[in-house]
Amino acid sequence: MHFAAVAYVGESTLEPLRYYHNITSNTLLILEAMASHGVKTLIYSSTCATYGEPEKMPIIETTPQFPINPYGKAKKMAEDIILDFSKRTDMAVMILRDYIDVTDLVDAHVKALGKAEPSKVSIYNVGTGRGRSVKEFVDACKKATGVDIKVEYLSRRPGDYAEVFSDPTKINNELNWTAQHTDLKESLSVAWRWQKSHPRGYGTN
Repeated sequence: MHFAAVAYVGESTLEPLRYYHNITSNTLLILEAMASHGVKTLIYSSTCATYGEPEKMPIIETTPQFPINPYGKAKKMAEDIILDFSKRTDMAVMILRDYIDVTDLVDAHVKALGKAEPSKVSIYNVGTGRGRSVKEFVDACKKATGVDIKVEYLSRRPGDYAEVFSDPTKINNELNWTAQHTDLKESLSVAWRWQKSHPRGYGTN
């Protein structure tokens, strides 16, 4: 399972080479290592950023991909490399896109691993089927943390999207996966409790 990536849209417009190196180049290295060691299954955690700003919402697996920032472009390039490489091998490949609770994310990847088939590439959009506004997210953060977060209203950052969310019908039907953790305040509360008890990150308390 390949999750590793830097993943901030705004940052990617400021440090594009870092993003292409970390995401695209390193994915190429992973594929070379897999080929060298006979690893035949890849579950790739991609991003909805590969779709850019689609004409229709929600996005589905066949929605054309036109990324508008270096983060999305780097992920799209990595996907293309994976797809090209898989055509010449008997690899089992699953590509997922998401913006969901991390517990649901893990569950989707585990179910994808269980269904991966040799010589087959499958692409699934992992989502709840509805979008969340920035205002909804900020309001939920305030409630989850009890902090009166100061809000400044600015223009959209370079590379940001007006709206993007996916239709999870295909993954619901084929992998029997449905997002279970859809209460934004509860998800943020869990993250906040963890952050307060591990202020310096993993391996600390």
